[in-house]
Amino acid sequence: MANDKPKLLVILGPTASGKSKLGIEIAKRINGEIVNADSLQVYRYLDIGTAKPSEYELNQVPHHLINIIDPFEEFNAGVLRKLASKLIGELSGKSAKIIVVGGTYLYVRVLLYGIIDGIPNDKEIRDDLKNLKSNFGVQYLHDKLRSIDPDSASRIHANDYVRIERALETYYLTGEKMSEFQEKHGFRDEEYKVLKIGISEEREVLRRKIDERVDGMIQGGLVDEVRKLRDMGFGKQLKPMQSIGYKQINLYLDGEIDLKRAIELIKRDTKRLAKRQMTWLRADRDIKWCHLPEDFEMVMEEAYAFFE
Repeated sequence: MANDKPKLLVILGPTASGKSKLGIEIAKRINGEIVNADSLQVYRYLDIGTAKPSEYELNQVPHHLINIIDPFEEFNAGVLRKLASKLIGELSGKSAKIIVVGGTYLYVRVLLYGIIDGIPNDKEIRDDLKNLKSNFGVQYLHDKLRSIDPDSASRIHANDYVRIERALETYYLTGEKMSEFQEKHGFRDEEYKVLKIGISEEREVLRRKIDERVDGMIQGGLVDEVRKLRDMGFGKQLKPMQSIGYKQINLYLDGEIDLKRAIELIKRDTKRLAKRQMTWLRADRDIKWCHLPEDFEMVMEEAYAFFE
């Protein structure tokens, strides 16, 4: 029954919008616990460049799925779903108020709605699809998906290449539509009762916040953090070391660019990421948007009513 489903308050928003801070403030007021859904904050030792909550913040309210693996370990949305599903079951069993702070929208979607297990990846198909994307654009592939599987195309945003690729790959591998697989696996029967709160920010304000955050990371020791990671044996080829911030500082440490250029690239790429994130988020009609700090009390009213 719907009333028996665990309740998840999910905090969403572009990078630098203040998701972690809002999650902590809500948790303090309602005696809640935070479940991390950020693809980089799961890693130990990557602190400054991931904007990970400070030790003080982590100690203010219970946090879960932060600092759980080393940078060389494999982690993806499927692993997050398995870990988080078990954890949510345990937290729900003790009637905890669960707040998911979603730094990575894909991870949140997989956590909430599931993934198709058992369908292998096919490098040749993916390479062909990437070539089509390069030559004709993502819209071309979305149109192709619509002709094959209109139900999936209607649920997937026209710019969401990752999900378009997976839906087409599924069809070319199996001859079955992704929507048919989802129907069989019952993903339309959602496991959780969810309230999504999205932090909206004016474009120029967000760009300024990103600049300030990156400057703060540099002043806070990001270069030394990356240097220390390399000294510990975590090479620049590792997936987390190729993420925004770490990739550019690795280029600087290798002498390929100077520090000023590295900082410029981090700011540029972070702003591009934020723009893509807002594209995905605005396509999610279930999100209730807020502006902070003026809407904070409204958010709290929503949270109190949701967990009653």
